[in-house]
Amino acid sequence: MKSPLPLRAGVSPSRVYLPPGPWGQLIDFLVERFPHLPRAILLQRLSVGDIVDEEGRPQRADSRYRANGWLWYYREVPNEVPVPFDLPVLHRDSRLLAVDKPHFMASTPGGRHLHHTALVRLRHTLGLPHLSPMHRLDRETAGVLLFCIDPAYRGRYQALFQDRNVYKEYEGVAVLPSNLELPMVRRSRLQEVEGRFVMREVPGEPNSETRIELIAPLDRGIEGSPRMLGWYRLLPVTGRKHQLRVHMCSLGVPLLNDALYGNPSTVPADDDFSHPLQLLARCVEFRDPVDGKMHRFVSQRQLEVVARWKR
Repeated sequence: MKSPLPLRAGVSPSRVYLPPGPWGQLIDFLVERFPHLPRAILLQRLSVGDIVDEEGRPQRADSRYRANGWLWYYREVPNEVPVPFDLPVLHRDSRLLAVDKPHFMASTPGGRHLHHTALVRLRHTLGLPHLSPMHRLDRETAGVLLFCIDPAYRGRYQALFQDRNVYKEYEGVAVLPSNLELPMVRRSRLQEVEGRFVMREVPGEPNSETRIELIAPLDRGIEGSPRMLGWYRLLPVTGRKHQLRVHMCSLGVPLLNDALYGNPSTVPADDDFSHPLQLLARCVEFRDPVDGKMHRFVSQRQLEVVARWKR
């Protein structure tokens, strides 16, 4: 369905369906549909024409409810915390965009993050209204992130990740265990925990696989830890949500500063940028499905702990 509203500062309009129901006026439906928004806010947005129907006609506070239609509007996030880090472009052509995402920046809008996400910032600053993600990185993870510029090729590029035709290399820092033989391959079945934004390993046929290698041991005392730390290379074969974080945690060596899996009682506030997760998407490599060219995009970032160790 084509939106009657354009992008606004890189933000795509959202839509909501109007089902059959008992509502006489549109405002009654909106109050029930968006219980987190005060009635006064909804009335204010209606009064300035921020909510429109499929034809782009602004709705009013006294508009009648018309079932089986659609409303379009721009989602707002009150008090969104700015992400004060750069988003360098690694590569750009007529079809592809590769960027070096910083820690703490979400790949795409969701929840408390909207304007200060990679997708919205790039659409706005580069003037690319049709930009779409080829894959995603966790908000906490830094490194190579790919987008498709031309919608005609979106499906072909996204299929590369779905069909596992992309080589992905990550780096991470965690405690160096004495009881693990490295390199090793971790295979397990990952399942989302109901009602929570986390994954866990469960019995059953494996649906995730990661090769784990040690790049180098790091000096004792980094981050005040009395234990030796390791600098790891992580090579995921599959791309399950939080896969690398879960696999490292399940081995007893959660990634440093992983608030979700390492120390879930200390999830930082959105404006706390002091302890970035020590996980970096270092490299992405694949053969272009359009012209057959080999692409290899490499992050120029360094994990904070590794950079200190090298000095």
